[in-house]
Amino acid sequence: MLPSSAQYAGAFARMGFGARGLSMGNALAADARSDTSPYYNPAFAPLASGQKMEASVATLSFDRSLQFLQLSAPLQKKAGFALGIIHAAVSDIDGRDNSGFHTANLSVDEYAGFLAFGLKFSERVSAGINLQMFQTDLFDGLTPARSIGLDIGFVYRIRPSWSVGLVADDLLARYSWDSSDLGGSGSTITDAFPRRIRFGISTYQLDGKLSIHSELESRFSSVRSEVRKTRVFGDNPAETSEEKLLISQEFRFRTGLEYTPIDGFAFRAGVEQLGSEVLDSIRPSLGFMGEQNVGELKIRAEYGFAYEAKAGGKLHLISLILFL
Repeated sequence: MLPSSAQYAGAFARMGFGARGLSMGNALAADARSDTSPYYNPAFAPLASGQKMEASVATLSFDRSLQFLQLSAPLQKKAGFALGIIHAAVSDIDGRDNSGFHTANLSVDEYAGFLAFGLKFSERVSAGINLQMFQTDLFDGLTPARSIGLDIGFVYRIRPSWSVGLVADDLLARYSWDSSDLGGSGSTITDAFPRRIRFGISTYQLDGKLSIHSELESRFSSVRSEVRKTRVFGDNPAETSEEKLLISQEFRFRTGLEYTPIDGFAFRAGVEQLGSEVLDSIRPSLGFMGEQNVGELKIRAEYGFAYEAKAGGKLHLISLILFL
């Protein structure tokens, strides 16, 4: 049985960021260039060439939607920051009562805000941290769950044409649900985000016109399981329960490329592994980019497409970037 990434808390925040990242398989942990979002690695924050604002909107199957907004800028010569937000929603959910009759159309909203800050220690080494705030609003009568997460990242340029990156994602992040106010058999449940460690490598060839990126992720997920046992106390058997913490590990691979035949235009493609089964859980993607100067303002438009085999649909994403 193939595990789905949607089973874990905060899955919407792991879908990627913007058309560029998604169309390249989200394999950007080591892509140390000025146009890579620090959301993929906070060590990219000090590498920005100037102030930039990015807005993205995505359409997905099953009444899902996804939006991104980011502002990034360098600070002096050795620091930089990025401020952004992700919003995901599912609308037109068919709500029904215990008898199966329709009650109302429901919706779910989730948010992830982040503030990334990084320092450039030398021309080859930079590092950064990313502070995140998550919120999910599932039901009108249920208090929204909130959490704080932390990412830590490093990037090292081995040579001008090679770089490596290391990122630890979603540290500390977890949702706590309290459904006791809804009545019935409500309880408090804690749902931890998977802890992820990503290692990436990037290379730039053909005088920088072709870039190839690969990334390996090690993901640790914890689940609390209740085990029931029958024990004998004296002459009387009794059923007891015992809670155990189970930790599983899985690896995921991503790769992507970008080719710029002429200045201001680029082709992109990638493949992302979404589950533990390599062949049955890959998500192919592609996209392109075009930019144009309007006076002193440079505007870039990007498009990304991904085929979600397990979700049974297609993902289209458009990004607009203003270089201020």
